[in-house]
Amino acid sequence: MQRLALFDLDDTLINRRRALEVTLTRFASRHGLTADERDALLVRLDERAGAADFSVIRKLHGLSSSARTLWQEYLADMAAFSVCPDEVLDGLDDLKGHGWRIGIATNGSADIQRAKLEATGIAQRVDAVCVSADLGLRKPDPRLFATAVELCGATPNGGGWMVGDDPVKDIAGGRSAGLATLWIGTPDRWPGDLHVPDLTAPTVLSAIRLLLEHTA
Repeated sequence: MQRLALFDLDDTLINRRRALEVTLTRFASRHGLTADERDALLVRLDERAGAADFSVIRKLHGLSSSARTLWQEYLADMAAFSVCPDEVLDGLDDLKGHGWRIGIATNGSADIQRAKLEATGIAQRVDAVCVSADLGLRKPDPRLFATAVELCGATPNGGGWMVGDDPVKDIAGGRSAGLATLWIGTPDRWPGDLHVPDLTAPTVLSAIRLLLEHTA
């Protein structure tokens, strides 16, 4: 099996929920929104966010800034408040040092996902980035994973791993693309109606350590 690992981004390598909460608290303060309005934005943008959302938000709250300006503010803050722990970055370096190719397979808007990758230092440690908005495909579509594999210079039928926190988008999707799967979670939280992952780890750092054990 080739030494290839595809990683999900949000809530795998970075804590998107925390970054979103801080970003929207700042957004609400900047634009004079109430705590309830901030919470409503959190619900609206919890799954994903794109530039079009801010045209709706602008009209809904009577904001004077343009939708483009609001989106750019949101993008900049999400990137600034996204953090990949140093030990995880070191783990990615260790994988590279042991001959692994590393890719990112993520759903989301291309500009915000790439901004987060650059701001956290992840971009400098991976061979390729595959974002759903660039392809018009979303995980768990196996074509997204196949594209990510090819962008890493690997072969779709050569094996490799998909590492992520979402049982359907990451694990079922990666499996359907012919990848071994490593789920970030605990066994008691695994949905009983899905095929179990090949490996389970409680954190992404422990997942990286498991991958390194497969190098030996």
